[in-house]
Amino acid sequence: MNNTSIISKKAKIGKNVKIGSFCIIEDDVVIGDNTIIKNYVELREKTKIGKNCYIDSRVSSSGDCTIGNNVTIRYDSILARGLKIGDNSYICPRVMTNNLDTNKQQIGGANIGENVFIGTNCVLHHGITIGKNSILGALAYINKDIPDNEIWFGNPAKYHKTIER
Repeated sequence: MNNTSIISKKAKIGKNVKIGSFCIIEDDVVIGDNTIIKNYVELREKTKIGKNCYIDSRVSSSGDCTIGNNVTIRYDSILARGLKIGDNSYICPRVMTNNLDTNKQQIGGANIGENVFIGTNCVLHHGITIGKNSILGALAYINKDIPDNEIWFGNPAKYHKTIER
């Protein structure tokens, strides 16, 4: 850890965690063992990150997010309040989630299953569920639930095929 980051005394930081420069870690944030937090990351209150995760530079959490174990979140992604990400998922750069409807009512962030791959610049609508083992193509706008084991892409995203498991 370094002296350029602001880390709340109420945050719980696991063993062997590496936190880069100019990060803000607020109250009641939990970071699991062996997780890497790169530079300029903002984790607001009640964000929970599992073990062995990689959180790239400029990722922002608006709070109350739950991120599983072995998750990678790449550069400049936005994690909306209430978002849940399952174990072993990979979020490419600049993925954006939200939790408000058009009346500014909090619906909650997306619920992303285990082993999900989300391509660069995807936008995930509030309150949706992405099934486990699914793949979302780059630039997709996801405005409905995605079942397990499916590939979707486009704007708005459309079903492409089922992944045989």
